[in-house]
Amino acid sequence: MITNSIQFKFYSPQWFLPSLMLTLIRPTMFPVLRNEDLKEMLESNKESLKLEAMKRVVGLIAKGKNASELFPAVVKNVASKNIELKKLVYVYLVRYAEEQQDLALLSISTFQRALKDPNQFIRASALRVLSSIRVPIIVPIMMLAIKEAAADLSPYVRKTSAHAIQKLFSLDPDQKEQLIEVIEKLLKDKSTLVAGSVVMAFEEVCPDRIDLIHKNYRKLCNLLVDVEEWGQVVIISMLTRYARTQFTSPWKEGAVFDENNEKTFYDSDSEEKKGQIEAKPYIMDPDHRLLLRNTKPLLQSRNTAVVMSVAQLYWHLAPKHEVSIVTKSLVRLLRSHREVQYIVLQNIATMSIQRKGMFEPFMKSFYVRSTDATHIKTLKLEILTNLANEANISTILREFQTYVKSQDKAFAAATIQAIGRCATNISEVTDTCLNGLVLLLSNRDETVVAESVVVIKKLLQTQPTQHSEIIKHMAKLFDNITVPMARASILWLMGEYCERVPKIAPDVLRKMAKTFTIEEDIVKLQTVNLAAKLYLTNSKQTKLLTQYILNLGKYDQNYDIRDRTRFIRQLIVPSEKNGALNKYARRILLAPKPAPVLESAFKDRDRYQLGTLSHSLNIKATGYQELSDWPAVAPDQSVRNVEVIEPVRNLPSSHTSSYLLALFKKPPRLNIS
Repeated sequence: MITNSIQFKFYSPQWFLPSLMLTLIRPTMFPVLRNEDLKEMLESNKESLKLEAMKRVVGLIAKGKNASELFPAVVKNVASKNIELKKLVYVYLVRYAEEQQDLALLSISTFQRALKDPNQFIRASALRVLSSIRVPIIVPIMMLAIKEAAADLSPYVRKTSAHAIQKLFSLDPDQKEQLIEVIEKLLKDKSTLVAGSVVMAFEEVCPDRIDLIHKNYRKLCNLLVDVEEWGQVVIISMLTRYARTQFTSPWKEGAVFDENNEKTFYDSDSEEKKGQIEAKPYIMDPDHRLLLRNTKPLLQSRNTAVVMSVAQLYWHLAPKHEVSIVTKSLVRLLRSHREVQYIVLQNIATMSIQRKGMFEPFMKSFYVRSTDATHIKTLKLEILTNLANEANISTILREFQTYVKSQDKAFAAATIQAIGRCATNISEVTDTCLNGLVLLLSNRDETVVAESVVVIKKLLQTQPTQHSEIIKHMAKLFDNITVPMARASILWLMGEYCERVPKIAPDVLRKMAKTFTIEEDIVKLQTVNLAAKLYLTNSKQTKLLTQYILNLGKYDQNYDIRDRTRFIRQLIVPSEKNGALNKYARRILLAPKPAPVLESAFKDRDRYQLGTLSHSLNIKATGYQELSDWPAVAPDQSVRNVEVIEPVRNLPSSHTSSYLLALFKKPPRLNIS
């Protein structure tokens, strides 16, 4: 009978469990077995029943179900001579060894024997299980096992030893010095399988020991293309930090970029050349160029994390005229899933603030689609605003007109803020943007109207003398606006420019006196401010109104409003006690205010390394390592020179065959039908 089967490839993004292909029979073909039935099968004398039981147990783990109750029955089979069964047992033990430490300790002698098994996968699995038993008493055993595995002929076992280093360090940090010795040994390994894992161990255990990288720098650069994708990300991140400490800055102002530093045939020391000689040409270190050259092909990688790593490396290390080569690769990533888009757009938003020219040719790639999520739309909007200039502003504003009509209210509000930023940054379109925002005040949507009022308020602060008509228009719409922030903004404008609208401002205050008790706190505070300013500029009409509002505020439930009311009363109403303070009331309340600066939310994120969690969250995350500043003088580059010596290993003739068998013997293929 031929059965349909499902293949599961077991691996972890961090530890990379062996590529063990398990053929799991469809559960619908056989009745579901209880734990008692599985225990009986695991304790039977037939290897086939044990194998079948282990398949089902691992299948339960793959589905996320708890199989810890079977640990005693499973651990009995750890010494089985059946290779396929032993592999499955080790997969189970890696998952549950930390939870069932006491039972796992009973099998340590078995794991130690397995460390010398001819099969490389058994050796690696034994070390993985041993390092998963997090009990301090076995630290010496783990250390010995790691040292032996680091010298193993199989690169797969050496890779597993690098993973075990991190586990042991987290269990017992006092072993750091011995672990550094193992890391130093593994860093010299020429296998691409080992490179990524040992660099990860280096980053976890001793990231400050840059001296360990010197001799291996060029080897890591050359191996980078052939390392697995996970290892590429780790190595690129580490080499970025290394390069910032070992090479001089390629961004020096006034320096002439001359990488070859060779004179042409017709060059002469004429007077015309003297000016250039004074500005010393920048000569890039060959090792610096090696890193840039070897990472460039990885921009074509299918893995988005690798592409993002190379992009951040070029951003932090490459000369400014070379950074643009990462643009197309980053834009390509925008076709991926929304999670990937979110991270990539965050990094592009940071880049576009400093270098608009990089992404301006690809502006259409950042147009918002109807299927985009709100957070993706907002980031694209941020980038379009950063890219805006005199040449493309008309195109961008036409896009924004469409976005304002969106049913997504949060996105429509963000678009209005973006229009305000464009109006502030590009003076040629300030009036156009203001007129467009005033038209939005007639919109039926309260959110759009409220956001328009807030943005108009900020724009009017830049040139208030020219826009008294807009202030009057906003006063007429005041009764129809219900959003507290928008009402507070209009009241602030009335108070700040009350002398330009002397007839309207008192009438607005009269309306507010009627509804003062039911307003939100932010509106009440601005009402008190408006009353104080009108008392100073137009006391004849507003004296009684001001006293009435101050009396209401005196007994308000909110202590902020009560405190503000007492302060305003003492400031503007003359008395014997506060005569000195009253003289400065006009200078305090009616002082000219600086216009607000509308800036990008990503302006300060460049202090974090691109592509990191800290950059994404805009806060320093645990474990974040800051990039150091470029050194003023380049350190000695001879530390990276390596003498090439071919190692010669004289193996005893009696052991030669066993070593060759261990090296070339293929693991048995697991095919369970």
